[in-house]
Amino acid sequence: MHNEPRFSSLRRIRRRDPIAALGAVMLTLAATTAHAQARTRADSAKADSARTTSAQALQGVRVTVTRDAARSPLELPFAWSRATIDDRPALRRSGVADVLLGIPGVQVQDRANPSQDPRIAVRGFGARSAFGVRGVRVLRDGIPLTLPDGQTPLDWLDLESVGRVDVIRGTAAALYGNAAGGVIDFRSRAPSARPFAIDARLWDGGGLQRGSVLASGSRRDTTGTVQGGGWLGSVTRTTGDGPRQWSHLDATSAFGRAMATLGGTRFEVQGTRYDTPRAENTGALTAAELARDPRLPDSLNITRRSRKAVEQSQLSLLAARGDGANTLNASLFVGTRTLDNPLPFAIVAVDRHVAGGSLHGARRTTRLSWPLRLGAGVDAQRQVDDRLNFENCSTLAASAPATALCPKPGNERGSVRLNQQERVGGLGGYVRAEVEAPHRIFASAALRYDRVNFAVRDRFITGTNLDDSGERVLSAVSPMLGIAWRARPLLSVYANLSTAFETPTITELTNQDNGAAGLNALLDPQRTRTAEVGVQGMLWSRLRADVALFRATVLEELVPFDVPNQPGRRAFRNAGRTSRQGIETNLTASTSMFDIGVAHTWSRFEFDTYRVGAANYDGKVIPGIPAHLLQAYVTARRAGWFATVDGTASSRVSADDASTVFAAGYAAWNVRAGYTAPRVGHVRLEPTVGIENMFDRRYAGSVVINATRSRYFEPGLPRRLTFVMRIQAE
Repeated sequence: MHNEPRFSSLRRIRRRDPIAALGAVMLTLAATTAHAQARTRADSAKADSARTTSAQALQGVRVTVTRDAARSPLELPFAWSRATIDDRPALRRSGVADVLLGIPGVQVQDRANPSQDPRIAVRGFGARSAFGVRGVRVLRDGIPLTLPDGQTPLDWLDLESVGRVDVIRGTAAALYGNAAGGVIDFRSRAPSARPFAIDARLWDGGGLQRGSVLASGSRRDTTGTVQGGGWLGSVTRTTGDGPRQWSHLDATSAFGRAMATLGGTRFEVQGTRYDTPRAENTGALTAAELARDPRLPDSLNITRRSRKAVEQSQLSLLAARGDGANTLNASLFVGTRTLDNPLPFAIVAVDRHVAGGSLHGARRTTRLSWPLRLGAGVDAQRQVDDRLNFENCSTLAASAPATALCPKPGNERGSVRLNQQERVGGLGGYVRAEVEAPHRIFASAALRYDRVNFAVRDRFITGTNLDDSGERVLSAVSPMLGIAWRARPLLSVYANLSTAFETPTITELTNQDNGAAGLNALLDPQRTRTAEVGVQGMLWSRLRADVALFRATVLEELVPFDVPNQPGRRAFRNAGRTSRQGIETNLTASTSMFDIGVAHTWSRFEFDTYRVGAANYDGKVIPGIPAHLLQAYVTARRAGWFATVDGTASSRVSADDASTVFAAGYAAWNVRAGYTAPRVGHVRLEPTVGIENMFDRRYAGSVVINATRSRYFEPGLPRRLTFVMRIQAE
C-alpha cells in the first residue's frame, strides 16, 4: 500500500482526511452539548455541580508513580495520565486498547490475532515489538509484569479485575530501570464495601464469547464499619473462532487478592492462574490480501499450524507501612510459564521460572529551611528459561518417508534443533530527592544504576551444531532532573530531563541472522535522553487539560528485521542515532449528562544516522509510528440510559526502514448504548449493545516492520456487533 497519498494537514478539513473529519465531528458535538446546556437554568445548575465535583476529584487524586508516598499529580514533573475503567459505561475490557483509549502519546495496535499480544508504544517505544510488549515497563499493583530482559507477555493479564491504569508517558529509567521508555501500572479493583458482592459480565461479538464472574467483600467490625481487610476473586473464560480465519481462542484466567492490616502494616496476597490450550496465529497479510478480505490468514501459518498454548501461574506478597509522608513498601513474587509455540520455521517450547522482589521507601522531613523528601529502593528479578526448538513437520502425512529432520512422519514435532537454558538476572537501585521550595515549587532529582546479566548454556552440541553458550553483562546509570510549579491550586507547569535504556531480550541476543554461535556481541542496548515541558490541570473549573512537548535522542536504537529464507524468524540490529519529537494534547470535560474527551498526538520520529551495508536510511521516518494519532469519545447519560461514540484516527504508517511501504491512514468508529436498570431486590442488570468499526473500514491496525514475503499488514477488526450483559448482586 505504498501508493497511498500523504496525510493532509490538520489545518484543513478535507473529505478524505480521517483525523480532521473526526476532530470536526467531535468539536461539533462538543459545541452542540454546550449550547444545549445553556438553554435551561436547571441544566446550568447541574453543570455547576458537576464542575465542582470534577475539581474536587482532581484535587483528591493521588498517584504512586514516583515509587514513594502517594502524591498529587500536580506536584510531579512527569507527563502522567490515568484511566479509570468503570468511568466508561459498558467498556468491553476485551483488550488493553479499550482501557488505554484516549491517553495521548500511547498507541495500542490491536493485531486481531489471539496468538500475538497487542503492540503498545509510548512515544514510539515498543512500536518495533515482534511479540509481547517491548520498551515499556508494565506493572500490576507495583509488581512487574515485565521480565528482567525487558519483554512483557500480556496475554495473562485479567482486565476484568483491573480498576484503573496509571501511565508515565516518558522515559523513567531513573525510577524503574530497564525498558522504561514509559510505565504502565495496572491497578486492581478495590473489593466491595459490602461483606459480599458479585459483578458478572457476559460478552458476545465477532465470533468470540466471554464470561466473567468477580466476587469481593470487605471485613467489618461489630458496628458495621469497614476495617483494613478485604478480598476479591475473578474468573474469566473466553472462547470462539475469532474475527479472522485461523484465529480460534480458548482461554481461562483467574485472579485473587486478599488484604489485611496487622500491627499497622498492610499485607496483601495475590495469585494469578492463566491457561490457554489453543490460540491460533492468523498472521499478517500482503497489501492485495488486505484489500481483498481482511479476514484472510497467512496461508503458511495454516499449513504449518502456527499457534500457541500457554500456562502461567504467579504468587505475590505485598506489604506497606507508613502514612502519607513516610512510607516503606516491600514485595516478593514467584511464577512459572510454559509455552508450546509452533511457528512456520520451528516449534518453540519454553519452560520459564521467574522470581523477584523490591524494597523502597520515602521519608519527608521539615527540619531544614525547605521541606525535603528522600526516597530510595532496590529491585531484583531473575528468569530462567529452558528452551527447546523442534523441526516443524506438520506438513508431512503419516505415510510420508522418514527423514533426518522428521524421523516420525505424522508427528508434528521433528528433530531437536535447539536445547539450551537461558538465564537473565536484573538488579537495580535508585535514590530520589525532592525539595519543596516556596511558591509551590517542587524540584527533584533521581539516579539509578542497573545491571542485567545474560547467560546461555547450550545443551545441544553436535558436529554441525556449534556451542551457543555465552554470557553478557549490560549496565547503565540513569539520571533524572525535574521541576514542577503549582501555579494555581488546580494547575501546574513542569519540566524534566530524563533518561532510559533498553537492553535486547535474551531471544534477540541469541537470534543471529548470520548463524553465528553464542550471544550477539555486536547488539548493544539503546539509550535515550529526553527533554520535556508540559502543563496539566483544570481550566475554567470545567475543562481538564494536559499538554506535553518533548524531544528525545536515542543512541543505538534496536531495529527488527525478518531473517531471509526463515519465515517468522526475527533478528535485530542497532541504528546509530535517532531523534524523536512530539506534542501530546488531551482535553476532557464532564457535566451531569455528558463526558467528552479528545486526545491528539503529533510525532516526528526519524533516523539521523543509520546505514546497513550500502543502504543509507538517514532522514527516513522510524517505522510503525503515525505522525498523527487522534482519539475521541462522547458519552451521554440520562435516566439510566447511556450511549457512547468513540473513534480512533491515524495518519499513514511506514512499515520498513527505507520508507517505501506504508499502511494507509484510517478512521474507525465504535458506538455503544445501554441501560442501567433499577435494582430489583439485590440484583441490577445492565444490558449493552455495540457496533465496533461501524463503517467496516478496511485498514491495517498494526504493521510488521521490515517483513519478508511482503506480509507487512495486520488487519484491524472488521465490523462486528457486540452484546454485553452486566449483572450486579449484593
